[in-house]
Amino acid sequence: MQTLLILGCIMMFLAVALGAFGAHALKKRLSADMMSIFQTGIQYQIAHGLGLLLLGAIAGSLVHTSLVLAAGWVMFAGILLFSGSLYVLSLSGIKKLGAITPFGGLAFLASWVLVIVAVVQG
Repeated sequence: MQTLLILGCIMMFLAVALGAFGAHALKKRLSADMMSIFQTGIQYQIAHGLGLLLLGAIAGSLVHTSLVLAAGWVMFAGILLFSGSLYVLSLSGIKKLGAITPFGGLAFLASWVLVIVAVVQG
C-alpha cells in the first residue's frame, strides 16, 4: 500500500513538473500538434497518478490486496508506456514511437479491470 502511495506521489510530482516544463520551455519549441500530444501524456499521467493514490488508500480495506497491488503496478507500467511514449514522441518527432502508446492504454484498461475484480470480491 505504501509503495502505491509513493509511486502515486512521484507520478503526480513528475506530472506537475513536466506540465510546467511543457507550458514554459516547450510552448515555443513544439508545434501545436506536438504540444497537444505532450499535454495528452500529462493528462493521462495525472489521472493515473491519482489512480495510484486511490489504490494505495483503498488497498487495506479490501480482501484481495494482492489484486490491488497488481493493478497498481500495471497502472504504473501504463503511465510509463502511454505517457512516456507520448513525451518522447512529442520531443523527438519520431512518429513510430506512437506504436508503443496503445500498449500503455491496454495496461490502463487491464489495471482498472483488476480494480473492478478486487472491489467485487470485497
